[in-house]
Amino acid sequence: MDITSAVHTLTESANTLFILIGAIMVLAMHAGFAFLEVGTVRHKNQVNALVKIMTDFGVSAVAYFFVGYYIAYGSHFMAGATELTAANGYDLVKFFFLMTFAAAIPAIVSGGIAERAKFYPMLLASGLIVAFVYPFFEGMIWNGNYGFQSWLENQFGAGFHDFAGSVVVHAVGGWIALAAVLLLGARNGRYRNGKVVAFAPSNIPFLALGAWILTVGWFGFNVMSAQTLDGISGLVAVNSLMAMVGGVLVAMLVGRKDPGFIHNGPLAGLVAVCAGSDLMHPVGALITGGVAGAVFVYLFEWAQAKIERLDDVLGVWPLHGVCGVWGAIAAGIFGQEALGGLGGVSLMSQIIGSVAGVVVAFGGGLIVYGVISAISGLRLTEEEEFNGADVSIHKIGATSMD
Repeated sequence: MDITSAVHTLTESANTLFILIGAIMVLAMHAGFAFLEVGTVRHKNQVNALVKIMTDFGVSAVAYFFVGYYIAYGSHFMAGATELTAANGYDLVKFFFLMTFAAAIPAIVSGGIAERAKFYPMLLASGLIVAFVYPFFEGMIWNGNYGFQSWLENQFGAGFHDFAGSVVVHAVGGWIALAAVLLLGARNGRYRNGKVVAFAPSNIPFLALGAWILTVGWFGFNVMSAQTLDGISGLVAVNSLMAMVGGVLVAMLVGRKDPGFIHNGPLAGLVAVCAGSDLMHPVGALITGGVAGAVFVYLFEWAQAKIERLDDVLGVWPLHGVCGVWGAIAAGIFGQEALGGLGGVSLMSQIIGSVAGVVVAFGGGLIVYGVISAISGLRLTEEEEFNGADVSIHKIGATSMD
């Protein structure tokens, strides 16, 4: 009995440590979001990029702790510490892990709305999205809320499969961002006589650093989505790797060696492979990542040139929104046993689940940002935008003028 108890305690401790390491790796990804944005925006908006990611994370943690986690999973932490530390506090650390996913939503949005958004209205929107919009869909998919997954399984033989959040996290974040970007409109000076004026990235090394931090942390995002040691799979790690390099190589080719496209290529591949990383053959993951790299480059260039209101600074809608949807559909294709996958997935369920995610995210984004826009406005004044968000909002620039 003592041996059994010791083994049980060791297992609980190991699982707690496993998911804690995952939470810390995804937490580190927020530094990646920050530096990717810092390197992409103009110098006069670098401080704002850093501050937004940090403060959005703080608001997200509080919103998810008190509201969002309960909406998604029906669990709360309004109990004594003795109860909370049961099983070595595994439930607490699981919350930490899932909260870092939830906080990725405002971090994704931040890249789309950069350089012209007010500070507190956007911070309020982040809190509302993490408290209500994101956990509503998260609970539908990852906790079986509202009978949606059961209905898909009854109709098509399998529920919507999204192992690590191609749609639940990334597509939801990207489509929420699209709503915010469209409501904000383009940055001043971005279009002249109907043609796009390129705003060059301020710091390619910072952009690259952000991409690398995100890429490394993503292996915690994907592999640790197993949430327990007995569920860990080397297939997830290798599929993540293959999708990453597929995104790099295709973005390099179709993006004409542009460093911005090349460093977003691995991110496009990793977004896409999240859903089916536990099902696909590595060759399927390579194809999935390669297609995502091409989708990002072509759609980013098309959207910027053809839709004037869609001034998506970091390309978060194509990168997260569209590549996330592609990833869920790819899981329904390359997850099939006939293509070397493990099976147990329905292409129709993948399509319907993806559409549901887009509807919830875009609709929720329009409601949240639309209401806040009507009450307080979302956008800096023309003079504030010209001076830059750093000076206009934070009263300090990124570098000293000494």
